[in-house]
Amino acid sequence: MSQELTLDGLAVPLRVLRLLAADFGHLPAPDVDLSPVFPDRLELRFHDGLADFETWRAALGITPDDVTYREQSGDTCVLKASVDYAGAVLELTGFGDLPAPAPVKATA
Repeated sequence: MSQELTLDGLAVPLRVLRLLAADFGHLPAPDVDLSPVFPDRLELRFHDGLADFETWRAALGITPDDVTYREQSGDTCVLKASVDYAGAVLELTGFGDLPAPAPVKATA
């Protein structure tokens, strides 16, 4: 990270956020993150299940094959995808609950 980075150095992800608000303002609101550590990246996170992630993924034209899946903490699944959008890397992350395991039936 450069100590010289100013707010103007974040112009690319800020511009992308403005474009997303104009073009997709009707979609569910995500958590938004941008950082001087990665000045060309904008992250959108969805913590209330995977439906909002899927809505954004489809709207941005990201194919299901471009989504990665992993599990964390034994009860949460995580979907991730990224796309180049108006000069920035736009990263989507969705968090959802894993279904409870089926009960094991006792045998007699």
